[in-house]
Amino acid sequence: MTEATIMVAGEAGQGVQSIGLILSKIFSRGGYHVYSDQDYESRVRGGHNFFRIRVSDEETGAIDETLNVLLALNQDSVDLHRGELVSEGVIICDKEKVTGANGSTLVAVPLGELAEQAAGNRIVANTVALGACLGLLDYKPEAAETLLKETFGGKAAEANVTALHAGYGFVRENYADASPLQLQPRGDQVGLLLNGHEAVALGAIAAGCKFMAGYPMTPASSILEYMAANSERMGLVVLQSEDEIAAINMTIGAGFAGVRAMTATSGSGFCLMVEGVGLAGITETPIVVVDGQRPGPAVGLPTRTEQGDLQFVLHAHHGEFPRAVLAPSTVTDAFYLTVKAFNLAEEYQTPVILLTDHLLATSYQTVPAFDFRRVTVHRGDLYTPGDGNAPDEYMRHRVTNSGISPRAFPGMSEALVVTDGDEHGEDGHLIEDGGIRSSQMDKRLRKHGGLKDEISEPITYGAPEPGITLVSWGSTYGAVREAVDLLNDDGLRVSMLHLSELWPFPRDAVTEALARGQTNYVVESNASGQMSRLIRVETGIASDGLMLKYDGRPFTPAYIADRVKRKEVSPW
Repeated sequence: MTEATIMVAGEAGQGVQSIGLILSKIFSRGGYHVYSDQDYESRVRGGHNFFRIRVSDEETGAIDETLNVLLALNQDSVDLHRGELVSEGVIICDKEKVTGANGSTLVAVPLGELAEQAAGNRIVANTVALGACLGLLDYKPEAAETLLKETFGGKAAEANVTALHAGYGFVRENYADASPLQLQPRGDQVGLLLNGHEAVALGAIAAGCKFMAGYPMTPASSILEYMAANSERMGLVVLQSEDEIAAINMTIGAGFAGVRAMTATSGSGFCLMVEGVGLAGITETPIVVVDGQRPGPAVGLPTRTEQGDLQFVLHAHHGEFPRAVLAPSTVTDAFYLTVKAFNLAEEYQTPVILLTDHLLATSYQTVPAFDFRRVTVHRGDLYTPGDGNAPDEYMRHRVTNSGISPRAFPGMSEALVVTDGDEHGEDGHLIEDGGIRSSQMDKRLRKHGGLKDEISEPITYGAPEPGITLVSWGSTYGAVREAVDLLNDDGLRVSMLHLSELWPFPRDAVTEALARGQTNYVVESNASGQMSRLIRVETGIASDGLMLKYDGRPFTPAYIADRVKRKEVSPW
C-alpha cells in the first residue's frame, strides 16, 4: 500500500489553498485516491492556514493526523506542525523565513530568490514551493505544468511554469535523497475530485433546480458561487439577495410558481430564514434549504466545522408542519441526497433541509463519476384539467387521505391558485373556524407518514455481533468507518451505525441495529450530544457514552480509535 499525507501551511495570502488544490489535482489525475481538508482563519491576510492532502492507492474518506511532508511557508508553520511528522518526515521550508526544525529533516529552499531569478517576480514563490514538493517526491512536473496552464494562461502561465521547474530542479539537485517517500503516477484518474458543496450544486442542477437565491455566508457561499458560475451554461437564475430573509422569500416565490428552487446559508443565516420556513410549511410550498453548519452561537468560528444545528433544524419555526432533514455523509452522498431533497420537497409539498457542514463543504475527495441513471425527477401530484377537475372548482389545499393536494401553478391553467400565510381553508382563503383549522393541520401532518416511508435505513458496517457500536451522522462517516477498521484490526468487535437521512427518524432500523451490540457510543461534533438525545427520544435507548468534539476541528480515525480503546467517552 502506498500512502502519504502532505500539508501545505502558511498564512493567508501566501497561496496555501492554491498549492494544496493543485497538488490534490495532480495526484488525482495521476491515479491516486485523494482526501484533502482545509483549515483557515476568518481573515484575508495573516493568521495560520493549512491545506492537508492524503494520497493513497486505496480509497480513503478521512484525513490522517501524521505528516510525511510539511511544506512550511513561514516559521509558525514549522513550530506548529513539526510534531505531526512521522519519524522519516521532511519539512520543505522557505530558507529566507525559517531558521530551523529541531532535528527534523529540513529541505531549505530560497523560494523568493528562485522566483525572482526564474520569473522576475517573487509573487510566484508559492509555485516554486509547489515544484520543490514535487521534486522531493520525484513526481514528474508535467502534470503540474498542464494545471498551471489551465489555471492561468498567457504570460502568467509561462511565469508559473518557469517557477515550477526552478523549485523542482533545486530540490532534485540539492536534496534528491532527503525523503524515502517517492510517488509516481499510477495510471488514469480514478474519479472526480470534488468538494461537498460542489457536489450539492451539481446535484441541484441534475435534479432540475432552476432558481437559487442566497446571501454569502461561509461555508454556504461556495454553493452560490458554483451555481452563479454555471448559471448561463445551465439555464439557471441565481440571485445574491440583500439578506437571508429576502433569499428564502424569493425561493418560496419561485417554488410556489412551479420552479425547483433552493437557498443555502449557515446557522446564523438560517436563524433569519426560520419565519420563511414556516411560510413554506403552511402554504405547502416545496423548497430546499441548505444549512452549512459551523460553530456558533452568533458568528462563532465562521471558518471551522461543527454539527450543532441538528436540534435547531428539526424544530425550526413555531407550530407544527412536516419536513425532511437529510445530512450527506460523503461527497458522493451530497450529490444523490440533494437530488432526493428536491424530489421529496415536490412530492410532499414541504420544506426539505439539507444539513452539511464546513468539513464536508470544503474537503476534496476523489469519487466515482455520478450515475445519472439514478437521477429521476418526481414532481408529485400535479393538477390536470379535465376528468372532473373543473378549473373553477380547483382548491389548492384540498383535503386528501395522503395529505397531498394536487398542485397547480399560477398562470399555467385556468385554475385559480390561492394560498395564505394565515390558516386557510381548502380554497386557500384565510379562516378562523376551529374545525377547518384542525382539518388543515391533520391534512398537512398526514404527509409525515409518507415521508417516513421515503427515508432510507442507516448504514451499518463492521462486526456483525459487535461489543461496541459507534453511532454517527453526516460528515463524520469517513473518520468513523476507518476507526472501526483500526479497532477491529486490534481485536475489538466494533461496528458503525451511521445516519444520513435524519428526519422523519428511522426509529425501527436504529432500534434493531443498536440491539445487536452491547455498548453504543455516539460520535458527533457538538457539545450536547444532539443525535444521542434524538435517539433517546425516538427509541428510548440511551447511549452508553458520548464522544463529542466542538473545537471546530474534524474527527480523525486515530482520534476516535484511541478514545474508544482508552474508554475516554463522556457519560450521558
